Amino acid sequence: MEFKDIQKLMTAFEKSTTREMDLTDGDFHLYLSKNEQSVRSVEPSTTSSAAPAPSTKGAEETPAEPVKSAGQLIKSPLVGTVYLQPKPDTPAYVEVGSQVKVGDVVCIVEAMKMMTEIKSEVAGTISEINVQNGDLVEVEQPLFTVTEG
Repeated sequence: MEFKDIQKLMTAFEKSTTREMDLTDGDFHLYLSKNEQSVRSVEPSTTSSAAPAPSTKGAEETPAEPVKSAGQLIKSPLVGTVYLQPKPDTPAYVEVGSQVKVGDVVCIVEAMKMMTEIKSEVAGTISEINVQNGDLVEVEQPLFTVTEG
């Protein structure tokens, strides 16, 4: 399968309502998946309800978790290497304190030599960058925390 065919396939998949696609052609295997962000609304309530109960030791760390999850998360939709800037000698897409709108590119994740722009699905202020440039990231790993404002 040629690279341009793969790009067309990925573009069509991104525009479709299909959530997962698994393609095998001889030795070539491609798996694409879209992840819903509705999971993040469940996480803060679970963490905040569980955090107060075991607060006997390590009280400094326990309150920090709910504060971090107070914002909305921009998560990685795939496994790969995260790049916080478009090119090595250019400024980062966003920094702590940067304002983002829905659709703004916040980083790139490289998987199998394919660069995928990660776009914000929320509007607000970047309050935390949860990864470093060049880190290997997993699916659903939080990349950025965004607070309203």
